[in-house]
Amino acid sequence: MFRNQYDTDVTVWSPEGRLLQVEYAMESVKQGSACVGLRSNDYCVLGALKRSVSELSSHQKKLLEIDDHMAMGIAGLTADARSLAKYMRNECLNHKYVYGDNIPPAVLMSDLADKHQRTTQTYVRRPFGVGLLVAGVDPQRNSCHLYQTCPSGNLYEFYASAIGARSQSARTYLEKHYESFPASSKDELIVHALQALVGCVSGDDELTKENGSIAVVGKNQNYILIEGEELQPYLDKLEIKRNDDDDAEEEESEVAEAMET
Repeated sequence: MFRNQYDTDVTVWSPEGRLLQVEYAMESVKQGSACVGLRSNDYCVLGALKRSVSELSSHQKKLLEIDDHMAMGIAGLTADARSLAKYMRNECLNHKYVYGDNIPPAVLMSDLADKHQRTTQTYVRRPFGVGLLVAGVDPQRNSCHLYQTCPSGNLYEFYASAIGARSQSARTYLEKHYESFPASSKDELIVHALQALVGCVSGDDELTKENGSIAVVGKNQNYILIEGEELQPYLDKLEIKRNDDDDAEEEESEVAEAMET
């Protein structure tokens, strides 16, 4: 990779006013496997594509449990994600020990964003090369939230979002349908998440029970991970939905042709 005198340390600014090591970390997020998140009034759903380095290896996990009421999806360096997950789990345990209740996601995410940002201004550290989608339920307000973090320290809250390689197609799908998410059921959100992931699969591959993964948290739903055989019924629903959409498009085209003639 091309290097210059301005990318050897995170505290060195280039003449254009850029921190190149931070940009390198953000690029690692763009090249990581895709992860999507969406929420309704009652549930938060995370979906991720799992990568396998070879046919002889298992698929790498991309969805991690933080607490009963929080889940995390990652895109980027998995080792950095595990380090951050350990920090978040410790914060959840400490808060529960002191206050006797689950930590509000907004509080934890604010501390996490500060942790991200500190690495961009301390020369002995490097930025975390991972982007996170964190779904959680606020125990005080009994509401669902979806957050996205960036190696630069930025923190956003979303109705739905996608990060990672080829995630633009997923964002396009989510932008078209996000208005229907608040009233959606858990199963409907899962199908939407899988549909968004379909466009993120590379080449001739397709979304299967081996490379797909879903995590769910909700107001009355502790963290659950859906993958393998448990994911297959939702993939079947996705196939039925796709066939129905194709039939509807064919009917619309036939009506349009009839009107033209």
